[in-house]
Amino acid sequence: MIRTRFAPSPTGLLHVGGLRTALYQYLFAKNNGGKFLVRIEDTDRERTVEGGIQNILSSLYWAGVIPDEGVKLNEKGEMIQVGDFGPYIQSERLEIYQKHAEFLIENKFAYHCFCTADRLDQIRHSQQENKKPTGYDRFCLTNVSDEEAQRRVAAGEKHVIRLKMPREGETKFKDLIRGEVVFKNELVDDQVLIKSDGFPTYHLAVVVDDHFMQISHVIRGEEWISSTPKHIQLYKCFGWELPVFAHLSLLLNSDKSKLSKRQGDVSVSEYEKNGYLPEALVNFVAFLGWNPGGEREIFSLEELVKEFDLGKVNKTGAVFNLEKLDWFNKEYLKNLSAEEIFEKAGAWLTPEQKMNPEKTKKVIALEKDRIKNFSELSGSIKFLYELPEYSKELLIWKKSNLAEVQNILPQIKTVLSKIEEKEWSKLVVEQSVMSMVKEKGYNNGMVLWPLRVALSGQENSPGPFEIAEVLGKTESQLRIEISLSKLA
Repeated sequence: MIRTRFAPSPTGLLHVGGLRTALYQYLFAKNNGGKFLVRIEDTDRERTVEGGIQNILSSLYWAGVIPDEGVKLNEKGEMIQVGDFGPYIQSERLEIYQKHAEFLIENKFAYHCFCTADRLDQIRHSQQENKKPTGYDRFCLTNVSDEEAQRRVAAGEKHVIRLKMPREGETKFKDLIRGEVVFKNELVDDQVLIKSDGFPTYHLAVVVDDHFMQISHVIRGEEWISSTPKHIQLYKCFGWELPVFAHLSLLLNSDKSKLSKRQGDVSVSEYEKNGYLPEALVNFVAFLGWNPGGEREIFSLEELVKEFDLGKVNKTGAVFNLEKLDWFNKEYLKNLSAEEIFEKAGAWLTPEQKMNPEKTKKVIALEKDRIKNFSELSGSIKFLYELPEYSKELLIWKKSNLAEVQNILPQIKTVLSKIEEKEWSKLVVEQSVMSMVKEKGYNNGMVLWPLRVALSGQENSPGPFEIAEVLGKTESQLRIEISLSKLA
């Protein structure tokens, strides 16, 4: 069975790059009738942040990328572990890693290293000065006997355990995205497997966990390509079958630099907080480096599952274009009713807007095609609850002048005053005003521009007839009176 895993470190909020990796793993597994699991790699104790695991899981669930197995959330939002291959949190698996590290030591596949941080810095500095590849010089492998190493370990001396990489030949593997990848073994460093605090590094833990959790396909970022020879060597040492590897390209900023947590709001929870729809973000992220072919761009998660093919994932980096994300979100917003938006956007509405649901839904219907996300909604509809302050110059259309506006607005007021309250609607207001336009021979802009500004107080807003219907006759008349006072 196809089994993929998302194995984040809880060192911060879930990055959109992490969401893409999890999404591709999820899509690949589901497309092939397999399982997708979440495992938490929390062995970097210094960088682990409180609440990190909860944020990662909450962000995945919000996006609809829900694991079949591993670390999950229950109905109360509490973290649980589900499955036959647990624990799924690495800090709860330390005995397993230690046991396998001892196997490597006993079989001469790894060795104890007692070098201090100062010595390692000196080695690196010397190698850089002499323009040589950086890496450990194997001092402890060649100068410390097994007996001495055991004695020093027993005495409690600080040490790490390093993998003994072969120095001859090459390591080759077939990457589902990049084809055949080749590394010269002599250029691969003797990686630390167990740190001085007794915790494993990523390299040992990931191999052990992927094997025992029966992961068939390792789909991860391209930054791990150079580590793959070390992982393959560990599989060989243990006599285990290799998984299939696929390395995803980086996400890039518009200047082609790596999209990092230090360059703006790139966490999934930030987009959630800013009012983006999860469906839109998932659709957008899916297209960062993958395309099913054809012109179509809008796909539900279920449709993405049916279409997804790792063979169509690009090798080159994908540019994270916020304008494109906004386009996706607007497309999804267009397909929501005012009722649905009112329900989904509650967290972004003011108390007044929430207390008057019928009016707010009418307002939302006017604005939903104009906003990019929910965080803009409250501000975009605010003018219908409170007229903004504006200057009289805004009432003047670009092809008109002050005198024309002073002449036309009173006529509009008179025409609207003749409409009965019970008959007031977009259609009736439009018919009345446009009859006046035709009768007087006015240009549409000469009439509609000052009317729209008088009703909205804004340079950009929905049309005047739509606004008038939502405001009602009394408020519409009052706002026209205010505009006339500005022109006096």
